[in-house]
Formats: sequence, structure tokens, C-alpha cells
Amino acid sequence: MGVKKKKEMQVAALTICHQDLETLKSFADVEGKNLASLLLHCVQLTDGVSQIHYIKQIVPLLEKADKNGMCDPTIQSCLDILAGIYLSLSLKNPLKKVLASSLNSLPDFFLPEAMHRFTSRLQEELNTTDLYSYRKVTDNISSCMENFNLGRASVNNLLKNVLHFLQKSLIEILEENRKCAGNHIIQTQLMNDLLVGIRVSMMLVQKVQDFQGNLWKTSDSPIWQNMCGLLSIFTKVLSDDDLLQTVQSTSGLAIILFIKTMFHPSEKIPHLISSVLLRSVDCTSVPEWFMSSCRSLCCGDISQSAVLFLCQGTLAMLDWQNGSMGRSGEALLLDTAHVLFTLSSQIKEPTLEMFLSRILASWTNSAIQVLESSSPSLTDSLNGNSSIVGRLLEYVYTHWEHPLDALRHQTKIMFKNLLQMHRLTVEGADFVPDPFFVELTESLLRLEWHIKGKYTCLGCLVECIGVEHILAIDKTIPSQILEVMGDQSLVPYASDLLETMFRNHKSHLKSQTAESSWIDQWHETWVSPLLFILCEGNLDQKSYVIDYYLPKLLSYSPESLQYMVKILQTSIDAKTGQEQSFPSLGSCNSRGALGALMACLRIARAHGHLQSATDTWENLVSDARIKQGLIHQHCQVRIDTLGLLCESNRSTEIVSMEEMQWIQFFITYNLNSQSPGVRQQICSLLKKLFCRIQESSQVLYKLEQSKSKREPENELTKQHPSVSLQQYKNFMSSICNSLFEALFPGSSYSTRFSALTILGSIAEVFHVPEGRIYTVYQLSHDIDVGRFQTLMECFTSTFEDVKILAFDLLMKLSKTAVHFQDSGKLQGLFQAALELSTSTKPYDCVTASYLLNFLIWQDALPSSLSAYLTQQVACDNGDRPAAVVERNTLMVIKCLMENLEEEVSQAENSLLQAAAAFPMYGRVHCITGALQKLSLNSLQLVSEWRPVVEKLLLMSYRLSTVVSPVIQSSSPEGLIPMDTDSESASRLQMILNEIQPRDTNDYFNQAKILKEHDSFDMKDLNASVVNIDTSTEIKGKEVKTCDVTAQMVLVCCWRSMKEVALLLGMLCQLLPMQPVPESSDGLLTVEQVKEIGDYFKQHLLQSRHRGAFELAYTGFVKLTEVLNRCPNVSLQKLPEQWLWSVLEEIKCSDPSSKLCATRRSAGIPFYIQALLASEPKKGRMDLLKITMKELISLAGPTDDIQSTVPQVHALNILRALFRDTRLGENIIPYVADGAKAAILGFTSPVWAVRNSSTLLFSALITRIFGVKRAKDEHSKTNRMTGREFFSRFPELYPFLLKQLETVANTVDSDMGEPNRHPSMFLLLLVLERLYASPMDGTSSALSMGPFVPFIMRCGHSPVYHSREMAARALVPFVMIDHIPNTIRTLLSTLPSCTDQCFRQNHIHGTLLQVFHLLQAYSDSKHGTNSDFQHELTDITVCTKAKLWLAKRRLRNV
Repeated sequence: MGVKKKKEMQVAALTICHQDLETLKSFADVEGKNLASLLLHCVQLTDGVSQIHYIKQIVPLLEKADKNGMCDPTIQSCLDILAGIYLSLSLKNPLKKVLASSLNSLPDFFLPEAMHRFTSRLQEELNTTDLYSYRKVTDNISSCMENFNLGRASVNNLLKNVLHFLQKSLIEILEENRKCAGNHIIQTQLMNDLLVGIRVSMMLVQKVQDFQGNLWKTSDSPIWQNMCGLLSIFTKVLSDDDLLQTVQSTSGLAIILFIKTMFHPSEKIPHLISSVLLRSVDCTSVPEWFMSSCRSLCCGDISQSAVLFLCQGTLAMLDWQNGSMGRSGEALLLDTAHVLFTLSSQIKEPTLEMFLSRILASWTNSAIQVLESSSPSLTDSLNGNSSIVGRLLEYVYTHWEHPLDALRHQTKIMFKNLLQMHRLTVEGADFVPDPFFVELTESLLRLEWHIKGKYTCLGCLVECIGVEHILAIDKTIPSQILEVMGDQSLVPYASDLLETMFRNHKSHLKSQTAESSWIDQWHETWVSPLLFILCEGNLDQKSYVIDYYLPKLLSYSPESLQYMVKILQTSIDAKTGQEQSFPSLGSCNSRGALGALMACLRIARAHGHLQSATDTWENLVSDARIKQGLIHQHCQVRIDTLGLLCESNRSTEIVSMEEMQWIQFFITYNLNSQSPGVRQQICSLLKKLFCRIQESSQVLYKLEQSKSKREPENELTKQHPSVSLQQYKNFMSSICNSLFEALFPGSSYSTRFSALTILGSIAEVFHVPEGRIYTVYQLSHDIDVGRFQTLMECFTSTFEDVKILAFDLLMKLSKTAVHFQDSGKLQGLFQAALELSTSTKPYDCVTASYLLNFLIWQDALPSSLSAYLTQQVACDNGDRPAAVVERNTLMVIKCLMENLEEEVSQAENSLLQAAAAFPMYGRVHCITGALQKLSLNSLQLVSEWRPVVEKLLLMSYRLSTVVSPVIQSSSPEGLIPMDTDSESASRLQMILNEIQPRDTNDYFNQAKILKEHDSFDMKDLNASVVNIDTSTEIKGKEVKTCDVTAQMVLVCCWRSMKEVALLLGMLCQLLPMQPVPESSDGLLTVEQVKEIGDYFKQHLLQSRHRGAFELAYTGFVKLTEVLNRCPNVSLQKLPEQWLWSVLEEIKCSDPSSKLCATRRSAGIPFYIQALLASEPKKGRMDLLKITMKELISLAGPTDDIQSTVPQVHALNILRALFRDTRLGENIIPYVADGAKAAILGFTSPVWAVRNSSTLLFSALITRIFGVKRAKDEHSKTNRMTGREFFSRFPELYPFLLKQLETVANTVDSDMGEPNRHPSMFLLLLVLERLYASPMDGTSSALSMGPFVPFIMRCGHSPVYHSREMAARALVPFVMIDHIPNTIRTLLSTLPSCTDQCFRQNHIHGTLLQVFHLLQAYSDSKHGTNSDFQHELTDITVCTKAKLWLAKRRLRNV
């Protein structure tokens, strides 16, 4: 709530070459008053902001000179240097714009000389031959054309040279891009240069005056030849699918622009472009230059993307306004629409789909422009009943719930423009009762409210025809919309629609009624349903209505607050009268009117609709009700009441004494909230209150300093500022006392979390930054020895959140906190941390990590640790804290590594003893924690860090080698290696042999006693089994014994692997890398990075324990992200090499392979997932495309049952990839193939394949229909229309139809026991998630009709659940108008009373289908509809004919 400090502007200083500097020095005068002196002083500055001041003085200085100054060599040289300065500055440097702005005001008599100098300098730039300098030259050309008169004139003078340079640069960039294939960093840079070059070429054509005439349009003109050359390059770029699509789309724009500029006569341009789009170019009738430059567009096979981008260029580059292109332009507009509709059924790549939606929206804009130019010939083609509008509506309905937000936004634009188009076609007529609008409104209202697109389209319709026509159809629409606001995914759409409707309604009522009586009708329509929800709705509804809808309503109609408060007060009083026998403060049993009142007041105050706190307490709500709300049994009432006290639209509003008392009252009873969401809201609201106190205290302090004692009462406070400040201080001290009292030993997690979070907010808000003279309160002043000890004891909590909060709070306090501890206690803290780091309890090592970090940052380490340093830190005073932290971190890490090295050596001899006495993962965790807090990119002790990093890597590998046999065991949960010191030579072999399970589980549950000097005999295994409680340790030369179980060994091993993986991943991510081996920069060498990659590869592909490979995946992801950004080409290509290697190993199915075929392929999916997810998203995603093709081919059915391992791996990997949200829409094109593989795999005779197929299918259902949000299995939220489903995945249409036919043919088998086809469940699971579309009934290649008979036959399944699913799946495939006939057909298939043989399953399945169809039909029709009543009568007659089935016992056959 405080005012943020404005960020200082950073400007890179300008520099000039040595020769220009010497020139300025030679011309500078002694007094320093001429232009050369000014520039010399300017370039000698190192601050860009100061240089701007001098640049602005150039023109005023030149204005003082007379016309004779044109011949002054000083001014001539200075103008030449200024031209050089301008061209040397980067495009985004503010100095460049300031210089251009100044030179635009240059006196006229200096312009010829300045233009000459600029032209000469620009010519030098154009002569450059360095390919990687082309971008700078191109940027200079661009900047010269942007609001810079001298630059534009210079480009005009050198137009031929500029065009030649652009042509040459684009050719060389394309060639260099081809040579650098595989180096995506260089390629990305080159493609961006290519994009800028194309854009600058377009800018020249649009802004240079020479192109407006026809003098250059001759074949021998150099400009014409360069233009033809550029057009040829653009055509080549458009057809090159290896380039970024942004580059291709810009080329499409450039091609149309160049054709528009070059082609003559202009009247034939629309026909030419239309023939190119329709691929019907007559090569004999087009000019030779066009054929030579665009031959691939005329004669070749144009890709879908190329046609799409040409459509974009057509709509963007041609002039559609005022009907300037005549009838041929209108024909081109219609042809473009048909081409786009054709592409919409073919394009499935997400990025191209996004382009297509934007282009279709652009087409509707162009159509509106043409219609506005009074084009009667297009009226029939573009009205609401035309085929084009029908296709556009179909596109909107198909994509209005697309996963991409941007695409959904385009459908809204399209729908809004469609309404505008139809209005233009019926202009002059009364368009409101127009059949198109009426039918559109009714079709939208018939849809379910769970469809997000319905809200958007209704909002557009309200803006077009007015809300009164919609309310005339159904007055309960506001209530219906409020009812669905319990679903979070629908809340934003519903609240936006409600806002659009109530705004439109108010405007309509005000225009229709002169008196104020309209407000009552408006309140009845919009406010009354809101109050009902606030009082009686469920918790989610109330919360979302308060957060989304109520603020919008009050912001638009603040006067409604009084009406709402009056209604709610009356309701509370009525309820209170009924409950006089229970007068306590928390007597309300439900949220009710009190909660609604608090919510309304809270929103009103937060948005500034209440003038002051006094108005709130005295006029609107009583003190008793405030207290009642603060301890109400419903958490949201408490939150709203607290929000009423804490929130304000003014950050400097004084907090009253009553508010402070109520806050103290609230904290007393609400710190122990069990709900995380409630705790978060409490802490957030209290932080807002503290910000108000801090901001208002600054105002009060200034008032006190200005000696306002004798002034009358001001508007901020009615008492003296010093009194208010003292009240603030007392209040904050009281709050802190309450919070520290809550941190007693044994306090609950929720209490500690709340108290520490609030204390952290206090320390953050009431800090003393530089420049602030006064702060009303400082937490450090209230910290004594006892409270410091209380915070330190929070480190012992078993919850890491508490440790984090305590650590952060201690860091925010003054470093004087360490004075509460003497050196002996600090030494004890350090020793305790070291001991905790080897505890067998995992949370103890987390405590150790925070303790060590606290000692590091407080500079409170024992002096004995300084022996670990060989180089002292040299630092300035400003860098001293960072240097001290680096020194302390280095000492602690060396100490931990020394201990870890000794423990790893012992573990190499006896892993069991290590697991029981000193599990090593704690040491690694502490090392990782210390490094995470350190800025590893700005280390000073680099020479000391390098050997530490090297040793740390080797130590990690050693530790991993010790524990990996357990993790890589086929059964790590039960493996317990038996080893002793005397058997160190055969230790590894014994671990690899793996002790096998015995007859009972006692072997794995009870402890084993290891004797230090006794040999271990496999035959004496049973003798070594003792009770788990046995644990002794005899010192000296006596026998040592320790208890250890398989679980302890496993925990030690997988946690060690976890910590090593996280450490290595963090080192790769944070440590600077050496560019070359001998470089003094960086800490990680290229070889070390490769070794880390090999480590991750080995353990991800061979580990069996999920905890181990999941955490290894986390570290590996960090490594792959670094490799993909690395400029080193050999490192950059490592992920690709690793990917091909593992794919080959999967395909070969070698029996000797160590890849895990069980445990859902263990770490293999994670490994491939990390490699693909880190691939740059802005590129072509080639790795993903190739990998998916390989996996899809492997996942398909195979004839060889013996070699199903590759298929299982492929199915498991596909599951992981489809679940990965980072791949986003890039994975969608492969959903159809994945679904085919899953459904076909479900029929495999091999259990492993069926199991993996089931898991894959589950992931695909989530990917297609979204994450399940409702508990109801048949909820309508995770569904889509059949038209949308088959439009997005057209390949599934014939596949599902064929599979369904196969399934249906097996249902009615007469061969004894019915054949239960395994794929039936999967097929029906997909089909039942579809629902009817508003466009059902229109012709479509993806007709739902063929599915109907097969689904009906599936309803005869002997499996009850399958019959239910078939009944639900049938509904979306039958159009609403066809439901009565379908029901009659189904009823006719039921047996008659004369039939002797029938099956109960068939009857039950048919009746279920009739029931669901009838239910859908009644929901879609109004009960008073005469057609509905007639159809219902016919169905009733048919049903009565089959009532005999209910009057006799049926045979269950």
C-alpha cells in the first residue's frame, strides 16, 4: 500500500573513436563555449543521463551562429561527429532519441551540410561486410525512418544503396543460418536479424516518398531490380519451414506489400492475389518479373502455413476502407474467407491455429470496413443467414473453450464483429426483433451454464441488442448466473457477463424512465439475487461473489450500498428477535445476513465508498456486531470483519483507537486457525493494517514537526499527532507481546505459523531504510534474550515452514541479536548443528542447515574454523557484508566436506553402520543450503572455491557409488546389504547379489546386529536376528552393536541420492561456467558439466526407487536448462545426443539392458521428459516432434509378444509427456495418435501393456478434457462438444467409429458367454464426455449420426456400468429435434408380449437410453411449448404399449 520508489533510469554513455576525439580537442576553444567544447565535455562524461543534458544544448548553441557558420570547419566537423555518434548508439538507447529530437530543430541553413555528413556516415555503414554487424546497420536504417528528418532524407538519398544492402544482408543471413543448423542460440539470433531486415524493407516501401511514383518501375532501374530481389527472398523465406513462424508471417506481409507497390495496373491486384491464394495462377498472363520472383507461389506446391500468411498479408496490407478496390476487392474478400475455412479444417499445429484465429478476426474487421463503405453486393453474402457467417459461427462455437486464452479472445472478437456485420446488412430496419438475433439469443440460452463461451457471446449480444430483450425471455437469468459462481473456473466469465448486463440495464432504465423509480426495479433485478446468495448460498459461492461480483456492482452503483445495508440490518434484527434466548457474541449458527453485511461494508470501504471509519461504526454497524463478526464461527465472516478494519482505499488513513482494540481482540482468538487459506488471509490483511500505520505515522510525524499544535483540528485526526503516534507504538508493542506469548514450547503448527508470519510482516514494514528519519516502531527494540531464545527454539519444529519463517525473521532483525549469546553458546550452537546434520531423523538435518546459515550470516562462527581458509578476503566497506558471508560459507562447507569425506570412507566399509549411526545425506543437505544463500556469480575467493567445487563433485560421486546398489536394486524396499569391516573386499559383490526374502516378513522388520570384528557368515543369518529394541555400544575394544532395518538403509540411500542430485543441479544452475579450460572466470569446467550429465543419465535410467529418480529428475532439469542456454556448441548438443542414445537403447530391447521395464519404466520417462521440456519453446521443437514419432511407432501393437518391453517403455514415456504442463499445446498434435495407441494397447494379451495403456489413457483424458474439478463423475465441467472434439482431433473420428463398430459386433454374440470387449469402457468413457453443440443439425463432414446405432448396441452389454455409459454417450450424438423419433425407435425395439425370447440386459439398456434422451429433451425445451407437449404425448403412448414388461417376472438371460 506504500508508495513505490521510482526506478532510476539507466542510460549507457556514448563514446567516440580516438580520431574524432582528437578532432574535437583540436577545435575546442579555450573558453569552452563553442560546439566542439560542448561535445568534448559531453563525450568525456561516463554518465548517460548527464550526457542527455549536454545533447539538448547543441541546437540552442547552433541557433546563435549566423549563416556564415556553414563554412566553419569546426561546425562541419562537429556535425560529422554527431552523425557518427547517432549511428554508433544502440537502437534503444534514450540518447539516440534525444539526439534525433534535437537535430530535428536544426536551423535551416545548417541542414544541407548536416544532410551531407549524415549521408556520408550512413554510406560507410552500408559498406560493412561483417555479417554480425548487419543488425546494427539495419537498426540504424530503421531509426533514421522514425521521426528523424535528417535520417529520412539520408535514406532517400541512398535508397538504391540501402535496398542493395538489405538484399545482400538477407541473403547472407539465410546462408549463415543454414550453415549453423543445430546451434539454436546462433540460429535464434540470425532469425531475429532476418526478421528485422524484412520489417525494415517494408518500412522503406511504406515511408519513402520515391515509391509513390512510377519513375522507378522500369526493368533496368537498380531500385526495381533490388525490389525484385527482395521479393524473391521473401518468397523463399515464406516457404522455408525451418525458420521461425514469426519470420514467415512477416514475409507474407512483405510479399503482399511489395506486390501492391510494384504491380501495375493496381485494379488487377485483387485478382492476382486471389489466384495465388486459390492456387490458380495463369502463368502466361502474369508479368515476367512476378514469375521470376514468385515462381514457387505460381507453380509450386504452397504449404498450408504459406497460404495462411499470405491471407494475413492480404488482409493487413491492402486498403479495404471506402471500397477503393471495387468489386474485385469484394471477390478477394470472399475468396480469402473460403481459403481460411479450408485451412481451419486442416491446420492442427497450435501456433498455426493461433495465427489462423487472429487472421479470421482480422477478416471480420475487413468485412466490416467493406460493409461500412455501402457495398450492397455483399449484403447477401455477409448477413447472419449467409454461409460465411454460419461457418464463422461454427468456428466460434468450436473454439470458444479452446485451452489457449489468446485463441478464446479471438473468438470473442469474431462473434462481436459478426453481430456488427449483420447490423450493417440490415441497417435502416429494426434489427432488434430480427430473426437472426432472436434465434441466436435463444440458442445461446438453451446451452448449459457450464460452457464458458456462452458468457462471452451473451455479453457481446447484450452490448449489441440490449439486455432487456434477453430478460424478456427469462427474468431469472441473473439468479441462474449467480448460481454457477460456486465453480471457480466460471467465476470470471460470469462476473464479467453480469457487469455487462447490469450496466446495460441501468442505462436502458434511465433512458426509459424520467423518475427515480427505475432504481427499485434495477435493485430487484440485480441486488436482491446477490443478497440472497450472500445470505443463503454455499461457502464457495459467497466467497467468489464477494471477490469478483460485489466490487463491480458497488463501483458502478455506490448508492446501492445504503439499500443493501438496510435490507441486511433488517434481516439481522429479525433473526436477533428470534434468538433472544442466546444473546452471546458468537450466537449465529450460520453466516447469514451478518456475514453478508460485513462483506458489503468491507468491499465498500476498500474501494472508497465509505467516507471514513467513523461513518462505518456509528451509522452502519454497531460495536457489538463488529465483535460478533470477529469471533464468528464461520471463518469467512471473521475474515470479512477483519478486512473491514484493515483495508482502506487510502494508505494514509488514520487507524482509530477502536480499530486497534478490535484488532487486538481478534488476534487473541484467531491465531490457531486450522485452514491454510484463512491463515494466509489473516496475515495478509494484518500486513495491510501495518502498512497503513506506517504510512499514516509518517503523515502524523510531519504534522508534529510542522508545529501544528495551535492549528484547528485537521481532517486526518481529531487529536494531537503525538497522541496518535504513542497509541500506534503501544498498539504494536501489545501485538508483539501477544504474538511472542503464542510461541510457547509445544504450541501448535498453525499458531506458530501465524505468529511468525505476522512478526515477519512487522519487521518488514517497520524497517528503517536509508533516507527515512522516523519510524513509529521497531521490532528489534522489543527483542530481549528470552524472545531471541524463543525464535531460536522454533528451529526445532518438525515443520520446515516454521523453520523458514523463524530464519527469515531473525535475518530481518538487527545483527545485534548475536549479543544475546556468549561465545560458548555460539560454539555450542555450531556443534549442535554438526551433530544434527548426521541425525537419523530427516527433519534434523533441515534444522542443522538453518542453524548453520544463521551463524554464517550473523558472523557468529567459532574462530577455530578460520584454519580452513588459505586466502583472506579483501573488500571495500560497501562489500564487506557479502565478503564476510562468502568467507563464512566457505569455512562451513570445508568443515562439512571434511566430515563427509570421513563418513563416506566408513560407509564404503559398512553401509549398514553408516545408515544407523551417521547417514550422510544431512551433510550434503547443509552444503546445498549454504550455497543456495550465497551469490555464486560474484565470488571473490575464486581460487579457493575451485578446488572446493572439484572436491565436492568427487565426493558426490563417491557417495552416490556407495548407495546406488540399493537404489538400483530390483527391490530396493526390501534390500538390506550385510557387510562388515572384515569383508570390505567382497562388500560390493554381496550387495549386488541381494539377500532374497525369507518365508516370513520378520527378516525385513527386525534389526540386524553388526559386530565390528566378527566375520559374517551367510549360514548364520538367522542367528543375527534380534529384537529391534536391542541397541548397545561398548566403548574401547569391546564389541559395538547398532540396530538397523531395511527401511533405515533405504532412507539413508535414497535421501543421499536425492541430496546429491539437488546439489549437482544447483551447482550447474548457479555456478558460472568457464568459457575455456584455462580461463580465470567461472568455477565449472566443460568436462565437469559433462560428468554431471553422465551421472544424471546413469541414475535416472537405472534407479528403481521413485524417491531417488524423482529428485534426480529435479536436478537434471536444472542441468538441461543450463545446457540449452550454453553458448558452447558441444554442451548445447548434449541433450540431443543423450536423447538419441536412450531412444536407441529402448528400441533395441537388448536383454542385457539395465533399463527398468517395471515400476512404470522407473526414471526413463523422467529422463526423456527433462530433455524435451527444456527445449526452447520459441524454436521449432524438432526434438519433441522426432521423439513423439518414434514413441508413437513403438507404442503401437506388435506381433511379437516376446518383445513388448519397448512398447511398455513407449507407453509409459508418452504418459509422462502428455502430463507435462511445460510442453503445453505443443503436445496436442500427438493426442490422437496417443489415444489410438492406448485403446489398441488395452486389447493386448500382455498385462504390462494393458496396464501402461490404461495409465496413458487416463493422462490423455485429463489432457483433452482438463483437470477434474468436480467430485461428481458425470460433472459437465470437464466436457466438450462432439463437433469441437472431432474438429480438434479429426483422426479419431474414423478410428473411434471403427473401434466402436468392432465392440458393438461382440456385444450380441450368440456364442455362449457374452464377449466383453476390453475397449468398450475406454470408447464409452470418451464419448460420454461429449455434449451437443449449438451448430448441431448443420451439415458437416464429421456427422455424429454413424455413431448412434453402435452406441445403442453397446447399451446391450452384460456389464451394468457399460450400459449406463452407453446411455449417457448416446445423448450428444442425437440432435434435439431427432430425439422424439429416436425414443420411439428405441421403444419399438423392446419385446412385445408375444415374444418368447428376450434378454433383460437388452431391455434395461434400452430403457436407460430412453431415460437419458428424454431427460435431455425436457431440459432443452420449455414445458409450455406446444410441440414439446405433442411429442411427449406420442412418447407416452409408445411407452404404455410396453408396460407389460413391468407386470411380469423377466428371465435373467
